[in-house]
Amino acid sequence: MTDIFDELQWRGLVAQSTDEAALRSALSEGPVTYYAGFDPTAQSLHVGHLVQILTMRRFQQAGHRPLALVGGATGLIGDPRPTTERSLQSREVVEGWVARIRGQIEPYLEFEGPAAARMVNNLDWTGPLGTIEFLRDVGRHYRLGTMLAKDIVARRLSSEEGISFTEFSYQILQGMDFRQLYREHGCTLQIGGNDQWGNLLSGVELIRKSEGVAVHALTTPLITKSDGTKMGKSEGGAVWLDPDMTSPYAFYQFWLNQADADVVNYLKVFTFRSQEEIAELEREVAERPFAREAQKALAGDLTTLVHGAAATEAVIAASQALFGRGELGGLDERTLAGAVSELPRVTAKAGDLVVDLLAGSGIVASKGEARRAVKEGGAYVNNVKVTAEDQALTTEDLLHGRFAVLRRGKKTLAVATSE
Repeated sequence: MTDIFDELQWRGLVAQSTDEAALRSALSEGPVTYYAGFDPTAQSLHVGHLVQILTMRRFQQAGHRPLALVGGATGLIGDPRPTTERSLQSREVVEGWVARIRGQIEPYLEFEGPAAARMVNNLDWTGPLGTIEFLRDVGRHYRLGTMLAKDIVARRLSSEEGISFTEFSYQILQGMDFRQLYREHGCTLQIGGNDQWGNLLSGVELIRKSEGVAVHALTTPLITKSDGTKMGKSEGGAVWLDPDMTSPYAFYQFWLNQADADVVNYLKVFTFRSQEEIAELEREVAERPFAREAQKALAGDLTTLVHGAAATEAVIAASQALFGRGELGGLDERTLAGAVSELPRVTAKAGDLVVDLLAGSGIVASKGEARRAVKEGGAYVNNVKVTAEDQALTTEDLLHGRFAVLRRGKKTLAVATSE
């Protein structure tokens, strides 16, 4: 067993824990069976979920046994939000999301060997549970004063909307999960985000009262930017792990664009680079920030981890090709579509004048300015210089029959698309 607790502390991944000395002792004596839960509240996980997924992986690499719980039952209820009630999804929708999310978690864990992982679904034990059995065997261990004092519940109670019994009961269901996994698999540690601390303690207390055993809980901090805002959002919203919801190109660019003040912290949290490697990248940030070596390492590691090495190579090639340092025609359709998805766009067809498209896309202010750009040699279609003011778009210019990349100067880009 490696000293996983020290490793997590160095990476900034310990916010709170139950009795630290007892947890350290259990981890050193190991192996410990532990779990983290993921509720299917959307059809994909996002980069915020990577904190728990990768923390599970770190524990497994240290010799401990993971249980990854996808909440088919708790997903039907919904963890209380700080402000408003969740919209409940149908059983069919939640069942589909469970399958998708399970498939997103599995590649990060090993399912063979002495520390083999298991996937579990809390609908398996919660679904058959009768109301009377729930109230007698579980509900009797909970005290309303304790439940009402939990931060998220207290905030909702003081709001205009209040809180429904459905969401109020969520903490009981999560506590019941921990007890079930303790009974069935010997699980003695639950990990989660720090906003879940109250729910984690629910399970710790239920096991103490009903089983007479002390178990453990550990939370990771909520990952924020240096300006205090939440990490994991781009201008277009959440950064998803599903490549159909956030393209590998956009995923890579999200990490590449992280600020110097944040990148070293993110290297610790999201990558498996050693202390020595991260220290070297930290020196690069301090001495040569313009090179963005740390950001490139972060973006490359995370894109490879989530989407694979081939996707990383493709998005790097696309990044270079967009700015004239590679062949746009060599990019596959999906990579090119992702690369141009955030660019200004104009609808086009073969025969349209390039100056009209430059002006229509907004990367020049007018057709007159577009003509000047052509005269000065600063207008390009697919990295090929436009040489005549009356030059028209050709069928061959529409890559994959859809896209033509327009460029003004070195860095101002747009896309002409037939769709």
